[in-house]
Amino acid sequence: MHRHDAIVVGGGPAGLSAALYLARYCRDTLVIDDGRSRALAIPRSHNVPGFAAGIAGPDLIDQMRAHAGRYGARLTKAHIVAAARDGDDFVLAADNGGEFRGRTLVLATGLATDPMDLAPDVLRAAITAGTLRYCPICDGYEHRGKRIAVIGALADAAGEALFLRTFSNDVTLVSIGDGPVPAAEAAALLERGVALVHGSLLALEPGTQGIGVRIGDDAPLWFDVLYPVEVTQPRSALARDLGVGLGEKGKLPADAMFGAGVDGLFGAGDIVEGLDQISVAMGHGAIAATRAHNWLRERDGQVMPADIG
Repeated sequence: MHRHDAIVVGGGPAGLSAALYLARYCRDTLVIDDGRSRALAIPRSHNVPGFAAGIAGPDLIDQMRAHAGRYGARLTKAHIVAAARDGDDFVLAADNGGEFRGRTLVLATGLATDPMDLAPDVLRAAITAGTLRYCPICDGYEHRGKRIAVIGALADAAGEALFLRTFSNDVTLVSIGDGPVPAAEAAALLERGVALVHGSLLALEPGTQGIGVRIGDDAPLWFDVLYPVEVTQPRSALARDLGVGLGEKGKLPADAMFGAGVDGLFGAGDIVEGLDQISVAMGHGAIAATRAHNWLRERDGQVMPADIG
């Protein structure tokens, strides 16, 4: 089995940034990607520095793959299901029976999301039309003064609805779930200027007026943009395999890009506690790669422990 200097698990902005840096440090670098980066679902982002006209998520990932590949990073598609230590090396097992060995490992596995339980073609149509968005921090600015709705369980959605009041005076929280909305919570939202609707979601209706949200038997409510509150789950199983101490939310510690608590292991991107943004993920990747490179140099007796980076 070939022994790589560095293996990066995850082909999103964090993993590909790490691969670029490692390749430019002349490291034998392999990126293992299962194609599930959340960036691939972004229709167009105006929140990536340097792309003032915006860039589609798949285009950004394609450019980053080509950039890392230009300097020698190799990419392979596989879904890693187990990780272990074998002496000083990391050994990764894929679901197709493949195995990979590396001296150092960067985990950039990100988050898994639980999409709304609606027909995929309806969700795709709304995303394509720009009326269904997922990241208020990323694109709330684009909906200044518009009719904005947030949909989800009250406990999860209230914070997003209040944040979006930064950009519009017309914000509605569509609370879905069992039981009535507590009166105190409803009053607090109304006091902050957030309208509140409660019921069971029956359908979304993308249309020329924006996006319709059908609650119960009533006529659809129309908004310019809808933000569903996603249920996310850190893809941290490999970190657990390797004995990493995870936080309450199942993420790696906030400083995991400097070292994840296991010799030679580093974390980057949304799997790390912090702000889930492309720009942050790229920075994580650069730090993790530099730390991994210097860790290898130290192991090979090339530097003192307090070297640069």
